[in-house]
Formats: sequence, C-alpha cells, structure tokens
Amino acid sequence: MYSYIIHVRGKTYVWGSSGLTVVLTWPLLLVINNDALGDPIDIGSEATGSTQTSYGTLQPGECWTVPLQGLRGVFANCQTDTTLACSILVPELKPSGSP
Repeated sequence: MYSYIIHVRGKTYVWGSSGLTVVLTWPLLLVINNDALGDPIDIGSEATGSTQTSYGTLQPGECWTVPLQGLRGVFANCQTDTTLACSILVPELKPSGSP
C-alpha cells in the first residue's frame, strides 16, 4: 500500500495525468478520502483518447474506491480548497480455485 496527501483547488490529478498515453493494465485500487473539514469535490477519470468519466460528488468526510485498470488518470475538482488522503492498494490475486 502507498499513501499520500494531495491538496485540491480546481481540477487536480490525484493519480496519473492527462499527458500520459499508456493506460494501466495492472488491477490497482485508489482509495480517496475527502477531509472531514474540507469541501465537496467532483471525482472523475480519463482513459485513452481523453475520454472522461464523471463519478459524482464526494462530500467532506466521505471515502470512495476507484479501480485504476484501464485508466491514465483520476482527477478531483473543487472550487475552493480541500485536502484528500489517497491510498493505492494492490489486490491479492490468486489463481482460480485457490483457497
């Protein structure tokens, strides 16, 4: 697990970038936690060809998990200032039929 804090004002990439041309093929998960004293943020992602997807609004104190496979960036947008705590998780992959 890798954790970090990011400050958001306007459109900010919390993972990845619009300048990347390769999408992630490994099944990682990004956990986004909006600060309890922060402001609402809009969450979205980008895939190849600048295809953007909006996921909706994360209120202060709320947390959400975004699967990163197939994406080149995840962004947050906030008109004021807020802080996000982010963690990248690697799910445990087991062969089919393993206990």
